[in-house]
Amino acid sequence: MNPVIAPSILASDFANLESEIKMINQSQADWIHVDIMDGVFVPNISMGLPVVQAVKRHAKKPLDVHLMIVQPERYVEAFKEAGAEIISVHIEASPHLHRTVQLVKSIGCKAGVALNPHTPVSQLEDIIGDIDLVCMMSVNPGFGGQKFIERTYDKVKKLRAMIDRAGAKVHIEIDGGVNLQNAKPLLDAGADVLVAGNFVFSASDPVDVIQKLKNIK
Repeated sequence: MNPVIAPSILASDFANLESEIKMINQSQADWIHVDIMDGVFVPNISMGLPVVQAVKRHAKKPLDVHLMIVQPERYVEAFKEAGAEIISVHIEASPHLHRTVQLVKSIGCKAGVALNPHTPVSQLEDIIGDIDLVCMMSVNPGFGGQKFIERTYDKVKKLRAMIDRAGAKVHIEIDGGVNLQNAKPLLDAGADVLVAGNFVFSASDPVDVIQKLKNIK
């Protein structure tokens, strides 16, 4: 089965955002990944609700919104109204994670939990049956263009085993440093959603790069 491909618009040309979204619409991408950073949880500020609303106006693919923010529960409903269909919150920023996951689902969105590189997958044991997606960070969150962390493969294998044990249906999404070299090993380990930012948007032919990721065997 082909992976879900979610280009990350954090790496796109914000001065030409409409044309970047139209390019994704015309490609074999499945979702549009939107990184929200607050400068508190991560050392960078990216975009907020007005940009998500603008993206939604042109997007023909679901918006996969990744909240790298403190107190994400305060903004879940606003991002749903802005156009999010999938909302992921960080386990490290959510002391009442179960409540936040239930909130995301109650407003009609798919619920994801994001994990920083240092956070063990064992912390998901008690929530895995309640979520739709795990966004596994394969770089330290906050900036695009970072080097892929090799330990990610082992974490994916552990997470896939946990999901299978629980009999759950949960996507494993890899976010950070994804390229054609590590994509197949990630899929072989158990991932099924690939986020790609710089690798797509810095390419001379982004549509071709998306097609190659989508059709990795």
